Amino acid sequence: MKEIVVLGAGESGTGAALLAQAKGYAVFVSDLGEISNQHRETLEKAGIPFEQGSHDKNRILSAQEIIKSPGIPDHVPLVIAAKELGISVVSEIEFASRYTNARFVAITGSNGKTTTTLLTYHLLKSAGLKVGLAGNIGTSLARQVIDDAFDIYVLELSSFQLDGMYEFKADVAVLTNITPDHLDRYNYRFENYVQSKFRILQNMDSQGSFITFLDDKVIRRELKEQQVVPKVLGVSHKERVLNGAYEGEGKMVFNTAEQVFSIPVDKLPLRGKHNEVNAMCAILAVVSLGVDQSVIAKSLGSFQNVPHRLEEVGVIHGVRYVNDSKATNVDAVSYALDSFEQPIIWIAGGVDKGNDYSELEELAYEKVKALICLGVDNGALIKAFQEKVDTIYESQHMDEVINIASEIADEGDVVLLSPACASFDLFKNYEDRGEQFKDAVQKLEENVAKL
Repeated sequence: MKEIVVLGAGESGTGAALLAQAKGYAVFVSDLGEISNQHRETLEKAGIPFEQGSHDKNRILSAQEIIKSPGIPDHVPLVIAAKELGISVVSEIEFASRYTNARFVAITGSNGKTTTTLLTYHLLKSAGLKVGLAGNIGTSLARQVIDDAFDIYVLELSSFQLDGMYEFKADVAVLTNITPDHLDRYNYRFENYVQSKFRILQNMDSQGSFITFLDDKVIRRELKEQQVVPKVLGVSHKERVLNGAYEGEGKMVFNTAEQVFSIPVDKLPLRGKHNEVNAMCAILAVVSLGVDQSVIAKSLGSFQNVPHRLEEVGVIHGVRYVNDSKATNVDAVSYALDSFEQPIIWIAGGVDKGNDYSELEELAYEKVKALICLGVDNGALIKAFQEKVDTIYESQHMDEVINIASEIADEGDVVLLSPACASFDLFKNYEDRGEQFKDAVQKLEENVAKL
């Protein structure tokens, strides 16, 4: 019996183990960290052997195939050793895609992919289609493919997932943008990261659709250099697109072979120019799958965006508190700062991933009233903005950060958590950081109510 080893026992790894078992493989799960109670109980109930806290190198390297969780870098010695032995090392998405005939909408990008994925899923589901949501969000594709109850899967894909995908084929691919991110995983070479994102096009044929943001200079360059097989549907703020969508005069205009129509921007339940791009990408994706404009227009109003992405969590004494904890890179913060006309008290910081803050300097000078650095090491942030922002504070405690913000904020200001950095120095993840922000705002609201 062919043995498959799964490295990492999060949702992706646990789902892959369950699918492998369902397809008749011998399965062993290995996690160098501690497996959560939920996933450990799932593996125990299924009778799948596992280890945590260490790797049995001999057993792992005797496998015929390894399914690697996306959080494990390709350059760790165990993965290198497996590849040198000729062992196939794939992602959970690659493995799961072998066991379904459903169509795939694959969505990636440095920013906007979660919102675009959720909106695409919402529009398809509202149209009455049998659609699943997976990838870097929700229940793993592998776990869903066991029952395979859907005709379409909408997948949010990170570059890490794409790196482990070889035979996977998207029917509709979306690339929202490309800006420097995760360069520590790509030998600090931006070009390596760019090529990783463009893996989303591999194996596509001329019947497929590739939807992308034409105003992105990196994407423009790559479109000239890459051999793109599927039909390209462009999205732009700057030009009238003949095949795709553009924004002008307060409307999003859609030109495709299937339909020509427009939707007023003020009908979007999302704030900011970047979300207009996300919406145009999502709408083009569902149009490519045959959804009518009337269904799209009707469904937009009922969409709710993902938590921790420009999420308004309270208004206290006329000051708005906005949780954008998911903004873990410079480009995402640029979108966030540009979304507000009011003075901003900006909360940023965490684990710097080699950020170049220069593109934020002008926005910070124009819009940021004060910067509160929330991190263990804030040196890079302070150096970048000390001449652009009049007032800079430092803290390592969320409650203190919110208290500082409330003291310096005036009515009409926006307190914006938009970190530009990973969260692992002070928090479990970006969700934990965002939840602590929301809790601190709620405490402030309760204390104000008592006065």
